[in-house]
Amino acid sequence: MTDTIADVTNPRKAAPDSVAAQLINQARAEGVSLVGTGSPLAVLTKQVLETALEAELDEHLGYEHGDRPGKLAADGSGNERNGSRAKMVLTELGPVGIEVPRDRDGSFDPVVVRKRQRRLTGVDEMVLSLSAKGLTTGEIAAFFAETYGSELFKDTISRITDKVIAEMVEWANRPLDAVYPVVFIDAIHVKVRDGQVSNKAFYVAIGVTVNGERDILGIWAGTGGEGAKQWMGVLTELKNRGVADILMLVCDGLKGLPEAVATVWKDTTVQTCVIHLLRNTFRYAARQHWDAISRDIKPVYTAPTAAAAAARFDEFTEKWGARYPAVIKLWQAAWTEFIPFLDYDIEIRRVVCTTNAIESLNARFRRAVRARGHFPTDQAALKCLYLVARSLYPTGVAKKRWMNRWKPALNAFAITFPGRLDPAGTNQ
Repeated sequence: MTDTIADVTNPRKAAPDSVAAQLINQARAEGVSLVGTGSPLAVLTKQVLETALEAELDEHLGYEHGDRPGKLAADGSGNERNGSRAKMVLTELGPVGIEVPRDRDGSFDPVVVRKRQRRLTGVDEMVLSLSAKGLTTGEIAAFFAETYGSELFKDTISRITDKVIAEMVEWANRPLDAVYPVVFIDAIHVKVRDGQVSNKAFYVAIGVTVNGERDILGIWAGTGGEGAKQWMGVLTELKNRGVADILMLVCDGLKGLPEAVATVWKDTTVQTCVIHLLRNTFRYAARQHWDAISRDIKPVYTAPTAAAAAARFDEFTEKWGARYPAVIKLWQAAWTEFIPFLDYDIEIRRVVCTTNAIESLNARFRRAVRARGHFPTDQAALKCLYLVARSLYPTGVAKKRWMNRWKPALNAFAITFPGRLDPAGTNQ
């Protein structure tokens, strides 16, 4: 192969589409990886960064490299180039050594690679992404060492993740929509060391907007004495952030929540969570029977009337009662709280019964929490949960998962709760 890396990366000698092909062919011919120290992509990154730095210095000085005469003041007070200094920066491709150009009076402050910056922004985002996926600081450090051959200390990783705390506070206080057709509130239990390690509840609220998008409204640490007083604080916070009305609030067994909801939003309907009922159903059943039970229980919670649901439940009991009596008792105990759900239009039921909204989030939370074992403080646990929430919708695509079937549901909400989807008509 006659082309050198310098030839490949010279825009006058190679078109963009040929650059990639030549880099790949060179890596294959030399039997080296595309990434890592000294790799073709690392060399390309070095040249791109150095070119960008030179362009920044040109703009700072007001003249291009080699165009010094006539540009400096006659008395020699004008600024000019003053060589360069070597610097090692950590990139997504591994460590890259670059030459940073300098000016004589030291006023040059580059943007591409700032003074004292040792990591490019992409590395910080990679650390946050790995942390959100449940990797501990030790595992992230090992990942960088094994993948890039570069050392990223645990303290550095902790400092990177700590940067999101201010962002988390801003997120937790951001303004919210005036009306949410549905809000789900659920709890996840996390081990926190408070003198001794104990399970602590952290509560998550997910709202469905009038546009059919889902939004994580907030995450709160439980106080240990859950009741109406705590929920008044949470719900009042949501109201102060702009939530004037919630049509339906879906929860399960959260003591004091219905009473607090009636105080903050007097017209809000509190619905026992069918999702939790289904989740607990599978908890009592063997894994090999989950698919069959899912098919057989669906006619119960999709029945058009309470009488039809009772008939379908009798059929379910006849088939599964002998094998799983605990499942039957579970549904019988919750029947009174369950059947009001059947009064709603089928489109509203589909929104309330959509398990993906909260189950997928909880699954990610549990994966991240399980990897860490326990947390030293509530803030450390909240930071972990926030990083998971932060990573869910990087492009906003996931927020549109309800859009295809949202219009029929929106019409059903408008008919069932007349006048309340308009912020001007919400209860104050």
